[in-house]
Amino acid sequence: MREFNTGSFPKGLSFMLGSMSKWLYDESPTDSLKFEEPLAELKAKIAESGSKVFQDIIRDMLVNNTHRTTIEMTPSKTMEAEVVKEEETRLEKIKSSLDDTELDKIIESTAALKALQGSEDSAEDRATIPSLTLQDIKREVTEYPIEVTENENNSGVTVARHELVSTAGIAYVDFGVDISGLALEDLPLMSIFTRMMTENGAGDLSDIALSRKIGTYTGGVGVSMSLTGVQKDGEAEDIVTESGTMVSKIYIRGKATSDRSEDLFSIFKLILTESNFDSQKKVLEILKESKARMESGIQGSGHQFAQSRIKARYSPSSYIGEKMSGISYLDTIKELEEMAQNDWSNLLARFENMRKIILKESTCRDGMVINLTGDKAVLDTIQPSVDAFLESLPGNNEGEKLQDFYAETHPFIVAARKEMVEGAPLIDEGFIVPTQVSYVGKGGRLFETGEKVPGSAAVVSKFLRTGYLWDHVRVMGGAYGGFCTFSADDGVYSALSYRDPNLAKTIDVYDAASANLLDSSKVLANDPEALATAIIGTIGDMDSALSPDQKGWISFQRWMKRESPERRQNFRDEVLNCSAKDFEDFAKRLENLKDASVAVVSSKGAFEAAAADGKEMKLTEIN
Repeated sequence: MREFNTGSFPKGLSFMLGSMSKWLYDESPTDSLKFEEPLAELKAKIAESGSKVFQDIIRDMLVNNTHRTTIEMTPSKTMEAEVVKEEETRLEKIKSSLDDTELDKIIESTAALKALQGSEDSAEDRATIPSLTLQDIKREVTEYPIEVTENENNSGVTVARHELVSTAGIAYVDFGVDISGLALEDLPLMSIFTRMMTENGAGDLSDIALSRKIGTYTGGVGVSMSLTGVQKDGEAEDIVTESGTMVSKIYIRGKATSDRSEDLFSIFKLILTESNFDSQKKVLEILKESKARMESGIQGSGHQFAQSRIKARYSPSSYIGEKMSGISYLDTIKELEEMAQNDWSNLLARFENMRKIILKESTCRDGMVINLTGDKAVLDTIQPSVDAFLESLPGNNEGEKLQDFYAETHPFIVAARKEMVEGAPLIDEGFIVPTQVSYVGKGGRLFETGEKVPGSAAVVSKFLRTGYLWDHVRVMGGAYGGFCTFSADDGVYSALSYRDPNLAKTIDVYDAASANLLDSSKVLANDPEALATAIIGTIGDMDSALSPDQKGWISFQRWMKRESPERRQNFRDEVLNCSAKDFEDFAKRLENLKDASVAVVSSKGAFEAAAADGKEMKLTEIN
């Protein structure tokens, strides 16, 4: 509560929204923002009567609460056809009740609406909106402090520190451990592996006891996997590369007040070395939950899965990501569920072997890194805990060195390239789910390997996302969202729609984007204010407000990637100096998009209609 970490959400807006809960009812707007007094009252009640205060809340708000609704749901395989039929019948009934004059009015109103949707705002209208100018924008990149100590205390472990002005007495700690020794086929198990580290107990602690310890002494502890593409030694920083250099780690990330740092580090070591994987029931629970979440996610956020599928065709790292969390992962979850049910001993052996590989005595310390963020007082206070943690870690501090991940291709990438020949063909794919909307994606290579990617590409892609695609897919097309993404690392561009009533028409919109962008480049050449607006919008994405832990993490990631300050400054300069000519160049590349392919999540009926319009795809039913 003291930290008040709102992430990327504006803190001032959070304060405003928080004040509304009292202010709307004629109470003081600041009462809902004050927590010290009510927190002290709660602690006093707990000291006096233990958990009675919570028991009373549960009794009054839940047990004795008679306001409830019971809903019974039955799945239907014919629901889509029934809904479509019902809508067609309803519309036909409305139409038959109208005379020719009324029908003509509807047609005229529709034409007027489409004309309004397709029209540009006038310069006079735009001038009424307060806005920044390019002169208001800071030209220098914001850098965050970092100090790196390799082999700290002769431990074999690298420690990175970020000393900030103030972190409100809180220490932010990220502990990374290399996982490059795992086999590629083990990576889809990592989401379960990392969850079990915090959700199934460790050492002598049960799952509940571990959860209570984390909640009592820290501000939270989590485990996640990270695959980070890194700059290859000797290669230019601003080109598309397929060098395959990558760093792979699991990160245990947590935070605590500085006086509780010893507890935080003890939890880190406990879950790393003694987490309990031997719970068939828990693994099955996680797998079933993951399967249900994915099936729901494909229907509700199909654009994310379409994007993942598209990118997997062009990049080994994206192919690995798709295996771990994309549509293909759903089949893996089902296979693992079957294995957990009928061959538990072998699945448990895989988990135990994965930990054994990660904590290999001779190499694990060489792949460990600790990232610390705090103010000077915090960093000084936690140093004894850091020293003790380094000394207690498993592994040999004078053991073998891992491969040089900044000079040699990562083993995951080597294995992924072999699989991609059959596992990620350049074909148009459609995935059938029970839905009334579509998620339409199309992408390809905008820049080839070895080509320089200018910072201006970020301006143009945002201009497309918030302009042409928004207007034609969202406003005129009726979708909930229409946007595009572009990655300078692999040169891949993709356009996507969200909850889209169209399929074939949206692909046509994507195909017409280059011509529209070329026309826009001519307009922008004579409209410096509109060009400045596009540039400022892109800078806004780059300069969002950051919390202390985000500053420390971003600085750490920059160091991990070996990204130079000069490269960041050059990129910002190229954004700020973006011209109409850059829009023209991007448009020409988009017109000649290489190896273009489609991925769509939609209904069987929508795919049949799209095929009739000449948009045929290889279909797969998700069930």
